[in-house]
Amino acid sequence: MKLRNGIALIALFFYVNTHAQKQENAVKGEIIYHVCQRSFYDSNGDMQGDLKGLMQKLPYLQDLGITSILLLPLYDADCYHNYFANDFEKIDAEFGTMNDYIQLVKEIHKRGMKIYMDMETQYVTDKHLWWKDAVGNLASPYRDYILFDDSAHQIPTTIIANLNELKSYDGSTIKITTVNLRSEKVLDYNRKLFGYFVDPNQDGKFDDGVDGFRLDHTMDNLDGKAALTNLFANFWKPLLADLKKINPRLKNVAEQAEWRDYGIEYFKNAGVDRMFGFGLRQAILSFNKQQLIVNADSILAQCPAGKEQIIFIENHDMDRFASLVKNVEKQKTAAALMLLIGGVPSIYYGQEIGMKGIGGNQGNTDGNDIPRREAFEWYQSGEGKGMAIWYKNTGPWWDHTNLKANDGISVEEETRDSNSLLNYYKRLIQLKQSNPALAFGNYSNAVNNNDQVFSFLRKYKNQTVLVAVNLSGDVQNAILKEGFTKYLPLFGNSKVQHKTIHLNPYQVFVFAVK
Repeated sequence: MKLRNGIALIALFFYVNTHAQKQENAVKGEIIYHVCQRSFYDSNGDMQGDLKGLMQKLPYLQDLGITSILLLPLYDADCYHNYFANDFEKIDAEFGTMNDYIQLVKEIHKRGMKIYMDMETQYVTDKHLWWKDAVGNLASPYRDYILFDDSAHQIPTTIIANLNELKSYDGSTIKITTVNLRSEKVLDYNRKLFGYFVDPNQDGKFDDGVDGFRLDHTMDNLDGKAALTNLFANFWKPLLADLKKINPRLKNVAEQAEWRDYGIEYFKNAGVDRMFGFGLRQAILSFNKQQLIVNADSILAQCPAGKEQIIFIENHDMDRFASLVKNVEKQKTAAALMLLIGGVPSIYYGQEIGMKGIGGNQGNTDGNDIPRREAFEWYQSGEGKGMAIWYKNTGPWWDHTNLKANDGISVEEETRDSNSLLNYYKRLIQLKQSNPALAFGNYSNAVNNNDQVFSFLRKYKNQTVLVAVNLSGDVQNAILKEGFTKYLPLFGNSKVQHKTIHLNPYQVFVFAVK
């Protein structure tokens, strides 16, 4: 009898632990890694980050806890950031080939990860077929693919801010014009272009296709041009609806042109699935409790059902967070807010190691943004195999580079430091991806009596998690209004006594509560 009971207990033990392990493995809150692939990892020694380099570093991203990768544009372009295409249908040769791209997508999917592609088809350069064939040629089959300022089609119209050319960091000039998004032919072209990347071989399996798109600079009235109105209804909504017919699981995110916009009109009228939570990013940067409450309520709590917000503190157009907030403990606090508050968090490459960079002021040149897009720092020395220093010796952005040896900002240095920013990110991500409430739960404010302590709840099914964050550099005590009776610490070593929580400067605590 004792033997039988022992066997039964052992069987129960293995069942419970195996079941718990399966549950834990099943929890995967999506975490995006927004990468400037030109700056990430160079596989062939030409100092240009490339697709094969990114593929070689997938283990690093998985170790960090990343589930999805968002690329900057891949198509052939003269700009180093690859916006403003010469040819939408070609991969930039410095990144590799279309075969390299397909191989990368398949490898990402084999690892259970997702890939998103940044697309901006609103503009083309003078090297694009549409420009070359249509300018001065009223008989061109592409005559209405781009906009003109004259009836003879000799003057392609301007782009945003009435620009007709841009200066590149290497001294070259790039001529650009606006695409006619009201043309049915342009809409059909985009259906085919985007559709190709959704299912390149059209076999319906999608192992070689993107999981969604980032739609750069999306507007209902593009750049205020009279010819380009009602684009949500006439261009974006039909395009995205047709893509969903190919793969209903696509997730498309639009970058609102007005960064203070919460995205409600985009959700309702353009058919996008996700928007960027710019207001919440600014609130996190402020370390102001009231701003956090107001923006979290507007961006998260009021997000329409079935839609999502991308939560971030950095992207390729913004100054690096570590340059704006130099205190590493504050950087950790911001990371916790970004990762735990809700929505879909997006980490900009290098954010997890505290890379620095502030936009320059060198006149009309895209070199101004290079400090925000510098080579990912793999090594303590600032040099080594794979370093993608494509901008070396090209101008003031290199003369004042943020790449410094022995400054504590690199994967090599931070991996071996248990208290580093990188390891803090890993611990937070591991927590988020193993807890259903943090992975999928709804956000709500948790009221307390301290203006320096921001607390909130994440609820999913029968699970509730409480997060408490000290926004200040001083010790704080906060009395929680919520009437929970049990507080199980999940992150941080703290206790709640008589509804009171004690927090050291910039400290973050996470509890499972009942």
